[in-house]
Amino acid sequence: GGRVAEGGASGAAGESIARADLVLDGIVGIGGKGGLREAAVPLADAAARSRAAVVAVDLPSGVDADTGRVRGEAVRADLTVTFGTHKPGLLIDPAREYAGAVRLVDIGLPLPAEAAELEALQHADVARLLPVPAAESDKYRRGVVGIAAGSARYPGAAVLAVAGALRGGAGAVRYVGPAGDAVIARFPETLVSDQGPRRAGRVQAWVVGPGAGDDAATVAEVLAAEVPVLIDADGLRLADADAVRARSAPTLMTPHAGEAAALLGVGREEVEESRLASVRELAARYGATVLLKGSTTLVARAKGGPVRVNATGTSWLATAGSGDVLSGLAGSLLAAGLSALDAGSVGAYLHGLAGRFATEGAPAGAHDVAEAVPRAWRDVRGVRGD
Repeated sequence: GGRVAEGGASGAAGESIARADLVLDGIVGIGGKGGLREAAVPLADAAARSRAAVVAVDLPSGVDADTGRVRGEAVRADLTVTFGTHKPGLLIDPAREYAGAVRLVDIGLPLPAEAAELEALQHADVARLLPVPAAESDKYRRGVVGIAAGSARYPGAAVLAVAGALRGGAGAVRYVGPAGDAVIARFPETLVSDQGPRRAGRVQAWVVGPGAGDDAATVAEVLAAEVPVLIDADGLRLADADAVRARSAPTLMTPHAGEAAALLGVGREEVEESRLASVRELAARYGATVLLKGSTTLVARAKGGPVRVNATGTSWLATAGSGDVLSGLAGSLLAAGLSALDAGSVGAYLHGLAGRFATEGAPAGAHDVAEAVPRAWRDVRGVRGD
């Protein structure tokens, strides 16, 4: 009972799309490269202008299935029904935003786990990784995280990093830096020191860099510590690359696209267009685990293997200080004993979920995100908060 409509967007095909309630996109499959061909672009534009719901078959035509790149025009779908397994392009920006909601249909394909390019944690995976104190635990057995952050110009970065750390599972938080008064006024449970990282006392992990300004000496001192270190924000700019590569303890770097571009010596647009390749290159070049922030966060190991992708976030998280909260949260998980890969992945998952709870479709500040982390933690573990 179907009819073939030809003539392009200005002919019968375009008229059919304009009248349609539903448009199925099956222009090209997973082998398509380089965006839509010229003849298909007007049809995709007509679908975008119509009132129809657009459903993509396997993936939106014009996006790169293997990398998530979009090189040219592509179909924007409301729903993508994909088969067998998720394709990287359905999970990684910029292609992710073209896919709309994604539904996976099992068609019985044999899929060996060791061949996976990406991993995406779910609630059950995160729940298994969350540190939970035992009956005999004390604050030191649970882990102590050190925060070396903030400056006279940016004291708020220190406060927000500590806010994230206090909610990340470690037993105590030590703060070192010039924003001690601001930190202790907001969080009196913090152990504040003005003696520098070496004299701050025992820690199981360090977070360095948020709001640090030009304090390269503190960054170098933290990198020399023989405990896991998370490097963020100004710390990424100030850290000596050879010192990072020479570390024997785990290192977690957490750049956004602009910082990643500076570290790689390329333009920001290149990182944003090829996020998967960029995070892998950074991890290999620095011999560190790298968490590339974004609407879909990627976490890559230095030695390769599947890249973790996290999509729990919300566009409302694009707010000043949000990354500082994530740094403290992930650093606390490092101190509690998680690997750099797990600390970054779990931290991003909780942070994104907390962002959803804090905003609920409206603007919120970074401090609101930090305060919503316990709710996200309970949600993951299936624990009622009332």
